[in-house]
Amino acid sequence: MLLVSEEVREALVHRHPVVALESTIIAHGMPYPENLAVAAELEQAVRAGGAVPATIALMDGAAVIGLDARSLERLAAGPAEKIATRDIGWALASSVTGATTVSATMVLAAMAGIRVFATGGIGGVHRGDSGDESADLLELSRTQVAVVSAGAKAILDLPRTLERLEALSVPVIGYKTRAFPAFYSVDSGLEVPLTLDSPEALARMLHAHWSLPQAGGVLIANPVPASHAIARHDIEPYIERALQEASPLRGKDLTPSLLKRLNEATKGRSQSVNRKLAVNNASLAASVAGALVKELS
Repeated sequence: MLLVSEEVREALVHRHPVVALESTIIAHGMPYPENLAVAAELEQAVRAGGAVPATIALMDGAAVIGLDARSLERLAAGPAEKIATRDIGWALASSVTGATTVSATMVLAAMAGIRVFATGGIGGVHRGDSGDESADLLELSRTQVAVVSAGAKAILDLPRTLERLEALSVPVIGYKTRAFPAFYSVDSGLEVPLTLDSPEALARMLHAHWSLPQAGGVLIANPVPASHAIARHDIEPYIERALQEASPLRGKDLTPSLLKRLNEATKGRSQSVNRKLAVNNASLAASVAGALVKELS
């Protein structure tokens, strides 16, 4: 079921740092061919940080850990199903091309032995009373992978998302910040419970956390660089409008639709920020993966 690339397999065998990358940002986050350029940029950021990138997707009845150039092109050109944890078995049995969300990427990365994963922003509790909640939160509670992200997506109910993470016993660590980032924005107005200031400190914490019984994942909240951020009060009106326009949608179709509407409303600025923060997270994840290898040696 797992098809691990030779480069990733060799890195894991020889205890070199590896960073998992999700594929939903490629298949559903941006249009072709920009998405292919972003995929290459993310992998390059990981390599520049001294780690091996492992972009993950489902193809031809296998979970591929470390897409090659041809597979990245195929995924970017589409079409591809959006795959969360619950969908993995169906996708494998049906041999569909599937782009993995945060939850599915965590599961498959852990199966391959990868402990650090970079994404843009996690899913969470949606606004309103629909009861819509991302599978990312449950997966963070039970799978031992560190997820580096720019907080949770700004379209979500961030206070309730943080409360849910607390209830699920998921450590949320601000990297060099006391503020919980809001994807496009540096500061959501909410505080993180913990702050650490170096990849080495993060690695020590991960090692200690995972030595505990029943410990799951860890969320590392890495704010978008301030030079690229959109202030919360500037982006919020666009989010509210997008939510109203997309109100009939539910489930896995909602987030891609909202992000598309935001990109149109901001004339491409939100998508540009998404790209910058994703690359920033990949860079930090590479440093954390390197520090974790040393910590576990």
